[in-house]
Amino acid sequence: QVQLVESGGGLVQPGGSLRLSCAASGSIISIYAMGWYRQAPGKARELVATITSGGSTNYADSVKGRFTISRDNAKNTLYLQMNSLKPEDTADYYCKRHGRSTGSSWIPDYWGQGTQVTVSS
Repeated sequence: QVQLVESGGGLVQPGGSLRLSCAASGSIISIYAMGWYRQAPGKARELVATITSGGSTNYADSVKGRFTISRDNAKNTLYLQMNSLKPEDTADYYCKRHGRSTGSSWIPDYWGQGTQVTVSS
């Protein structure tokens, strides 16, 4: 029933910008911590950025100062604004809804299918 659909990826020149979106259905993201992750060919999947239900954010050192994670609760959508893009940012980017305890049960993590970002001249 839960769906996370990423969009906004594509080909961009070094130094350019993209904004990724993650549209959620079947779940209210305002009560969950959310995150963006990425994986390049031959590389391990890595954390890019997270945002808690209270609005606190954290970023990987490699993207700090260039990327911004945000959430629009009215639209039930998560965003990743990516500026000053570098070739090493090339990867598949995934949206994740983090697991949550209700006090009587555990709600597991949920992943989107990903969107491809390529940074090249």
